[in-house]
Amino acid sequence: MIFYKEERLAIFIDGANLYGAARSLGFDIDYRRLLDLFAKKGRLIRAFYYTTLIEDQEYSPIRPLIDWLDYNGYSMVTKPLREYTDSQGRRRVKGNVDIDLAIDALEMADRADHILLFSGDGDFKRLVEAIQRKGVRVTVVSTIKSSPPMVSDELRRQADNFVELMELSPHIQRMNAPNRTQVAPAVEGDDGVVEETVQQAGNYARSA
Repeated sequence: MIFYKEERLAIFIDGANLYGAARSLGFDIDYRRLLDLFAKKGRLIRAFYYTTLIEDQEYSPIRPLIDWLDYNGYSMVTKPLREYTDSQGRRRVKGNVDIDLAIDALEMADRADHILLFSGDGDFKRLVEAIQRKGVRVTVVSTIKSSPPMVSDELRRQADNFVELMELSPHIQRMNAPNRTQVAPAVEGDDGVVEETVQQAGNYARSA
């Protein structure tokens, strides 16, 4: 990883994409360790986490994680989902946070020297190009170690740096994690079916 101590860093996390990548590699992420790691690499000015929530749901299974992140240094960006039943009777919810992430990243590019994008979604290639035209370096964090790889080749090529998530795992994985992280029901975004992690707030309290 190429970092300069005085550069201003901003982190943008595509929640569902990062969770899928970590799960494919067989580990759970400790978000406090992740924040601490990059705070030591430069002047971390903001860390954003993007996820979707079902509207009018009495209890969202990812709410404990969202609340924990919100209280522990992350700027949370959530978006409501539209729920429906498909022709095969499967419950689906439709929504996407890509636009929200792209707008925020472009705005933050005027205040940052280096943006870290935790996503392998190829749709972000044009976003990376636009940020680079502002003179800002972009590092993409995802994995090519999964089968299939979680990062698109065009996004990886466009980034100034690519960081393999597996190589970060010793620094950001949850230590002594409880049994396998539960998974919320599959939800469908613009890119197809994605899944979100379900963490219990108490687990994060114990690791704080």
